[in-house]
Amino acid sequence: MTDMSTKIIEILQSPPPSNHQKPRSVVRLESCKQEKPNRIRGFLAGVASGVTKLCVGHPFDTVKVRLQTSGKEGRFRGPIHCFTTTIKKEGFRALYKGATPPLLGWALMDSIMLGSLHNYRLLLQKNDPKVKLTIPQHALAGLGAGLTVSFVATPIEHIKARLQVQYDSHTKLYQGPIDCARKLIHNNGIPGLWKGLTGTLIFRSWFAVWWGSYELYAIWLRKTNMSEGAINFFAGGFSASTFWIISFPFDVVKNRIMTQPDVKPLRFPSLASCVKYLYQTEGFSGFYRGFTPCILRSFPTNASAIFAFETTMRFLKDFEIKLRVKGLPFFDSRYVNTVPKTIASSETKTEGDCDVDNELFAKFTCDWSNGHRGFVVCQWTRFDS
Repeated sequence: MTDMSTKIIEILQSPPPSNHQKPRSVVRLESCKQEKPNRIRGFLAGVASGVTKLCVGHPFDTVKVRLQTSGKEGRFRGPIHCFTTTIKKEGFRALYKGATPPLLGWALMDSIMLGSLHNYRLLLQKNDPKVKLTIPQHALAGLGAGLTVSFVATPIEHIKARLQVQYDSHTKLYQGPIDCARKLIHNNGIPGLWKGLTGTLIFRSWFAVWWGSYELYAIWLRKTNMSEGAINFFAGGFSASTFWIISFPFDVVKNRIMTQPDVKPLRFPSLASCVKYLYQTEGFSGFYRGFTPCILRSFPTNASAIFAFETTMRFLKDFEIKLRVKGLPFFDSRYVNTVPKTIASSETKTEGDCDVDNELFAKFTCDWSNGHRGFVVCQWTRFDS
């Protein structure tokens, strides 16, 4: 990863060098090797991910849910038929039915999911952001994030799915998300909003695969000449597709349970009864009904969302560093040795560039007007392995 920022470096040196000298200096720099972890940054960046995900992915999600819940002999012959029929009969805006809950919900869910992912990683790093996690550790952090967000995701996805399967005036039961929530609570009590929680926990536990494979893809892609943003985009798309291929049957079962009518007795009183019914009536293919729009949606939606997340994380980190340069005590100091590569000096100023610990490439300007000790404002680039 390449990170750029502005930093202040203090150079302690004997009298100013001449234009022809390349002296060894001792540099005290505000080092990000001891950076204090920021636990809020992931939650803020998650909001950007959630909004991006809604804009790109909701039409695909509507087609997916309608196919998942229509059954083998349903009203749609396939994803294209579902897409064109929806637009023809209900208009293009129908593809964004149920978008209000995820507009707020995905922003909230991704904030919690990615924020908790960031914090579980810090926990595994023992609060040292410079510690490199292994692939299994990234997967473990993903598992924790998936289980954590399930408690917020269940009522949001429940309401969204109910609204998405309203096809016409004959099937319309709810005027909107608030009306849907009110009727669900009236029929089933407040716990009724969390119908399908067990299925959601099982489904989102596969986030271990998502974030473990994301790191694996990122490692492979960093061997190319891609920019960090491109790596985030493609690794995000590939890992999301891997996740959906494996977890999709659990999503089908979850949505069937969430969208079943509020009648007694319930058609699916348990996960097992739903799995049994699906297999007996539709066979193995029933567990992958609606898979095509899902996998088509997966790459662009999640690649864009993770790109937005990682870009926002870098922006927030850059913003924090700029604040630190203004004097906030976020960094510890250390001494390192450096040999300037190029140098130009006068009686009051030294300019040049140098490597610091083979990690920083610094362009510096040193003002010697106050004697032999100078303060350098540097634009530097850090290369992480």
